[in-house]
Amino acid sequence: MPVRLSVPKEGADGERRVALDPTVATRFGKMGLSVQLEKDAGAAARFPDAAYPDAQVLDTAEVYAQADIMVRVAPPTVAEVEQLPEGATLVGFFHAHRSPEVMAALQHRKILSFAMELIPRISRAQSMDALSSQAAVAGYKAALMGADLSCRFFPMLTTAAGTIRPSKVIVIGAGVAGLQAIATARRLGAMVEAYDVRSATKEQVESLGAKFLDLGVKAEGEGGYARELTEDEKKQQQEALAGFIAKADVLITTAAIPGRPSPKLIPAGMVRGMKSGAVIVDLAAEGGGNCELTEPGKTIEHGDVIIHGPLNVPSQVALHASEMYAKNLLNFLSPMIRDGEFKPDWDDEVIAKSCLTRDGEIVHAPTREAIQGDAS
Repeated sequence: MPVRLSVPKEGADGERRVALDPTVATRFGKMGLSVQLEKDAGAAARFPDAAYPDAQVLDTAEVYAQADIMVRVAPPTVAEVEQLPEGATLVGFFHAHRSPEVMAALQHRKILSFAMELIPRISRAQSMDALSSQAAVAGYKAALMGADLSCRFFPMLTTAAGTIRPSKVIVIGAGVAGLQAIATARRLGAMVEAYDVRSATKEQVESLGAKFLDLGVKAEGEGGYARELTEDEKKQQQEALAGFIAKADVLITTAAIPGRPSPKLIPAGMVRGMKSGAVIVDLAAEGGGNCELTEPGKTIEHGDVIIHGPLNVPSQVALHASEMYAKNLLNFLSPMIRDGEFKPDWDDEVIAKSCLTRDGEIVHAPTREAIQGDAS
C-alpha cells in the first residue's frame, strides 16, 4: 500500500495558504505517494479541488485518520494532532516553544514531527528554507503596504503641476524580508536607505541600489542571524538611527530573532520625531514589533505617524506563497522518500536538526529546555 500524504485545509484565522499546490502534489504522486486532499484545502489560495487531478479529495475526518504523512502550513492545534494516527509524521511550521500543550499531544500520539523553521541555514538546505521563501513574500508586500498607507508618491514625478520629489524609505534589517522590501521600494521609484547590524549585508544592500547606513554597531550572530545587542549597543544604535528616521517618509522594520521577542529598535520618542504623515510598517509584529508602539494586527496613528503591525503577511499573497512553500516541502521530503517508502536518514544533518519529536520524545533540545523551563 502506498504511503498516504495528506493535505488539510488550514484552520488558523486568516490563513489562506495551502501546503501543496497542484504541481507539487502531482510530483509527489509520481514518486509513488498517494496524495489525499481535504475538500477545499486550496480554495483560499485559488487552487480549487479540480486543479488537483492526481489527488483524492476527502472529508476532514478521513484526511486526518488516513494520514501516514501530513504536510501543513500553520502550527496544529491539540485537537488536530489528536486526530492523527499514532506514529504518523507531521511536517509544517510549529513555533513549538509557544505551545507546550501541542508538544505534549505530539509526544502522547508518538508523532514524528519536523518543523520547517528548524531547517538549518546551510547551503545544501537553501531550497528547503521556508522561512526565507515566506520572508521574501512578506518583504515584497511590506513595500506595497508602505506605499498604500503613505500620503506621498514613491517615485519622482514630473507633472504639469511641477516636479514631485521621490519618497525616502528606510528599511531596518537586511535579511531576506528586508532585501525584498528594498528591491520592491526601489522598483516603485523611492530613494531607499537600509541598516543592519550585520556588516556583511552592506554589499547586498548596495547591489539593490540602496544606501547602507553604517551606525558603528555590529552584531554578527550564528546561522546568518544577528545576535542580541547589549544595552549600550542598543542605546548607540537608537541615537544614530534617530536622525535618519526623522527624515523618512516610510520606515519598514524587519528585525526578528527566532524564538525570542522582536528587539525594540524604535522607541516612542523616535516616533514623535518623525515627520507628519510618515508611515511605519512593522514586519516584526508577530514577535511584538520592533517599534515600542506597534499593536500587532492593528493600524494605529500616534500623533501624525501611522504605525502598521501586520500579521501573517505571506498569507496575503496566498497563491505564490503556497507555491513557494510547496517547493520547500518537496525539496525537504524528497530525500526521505526512496522507492515509494518513507525512510529518513538520521545521519543527515538537515533531517536530524529539523526533527522536533520522535518516538514520544522532544528531540530538539532548545525546545525541550524552553518547555521544561516554563513548566518549572
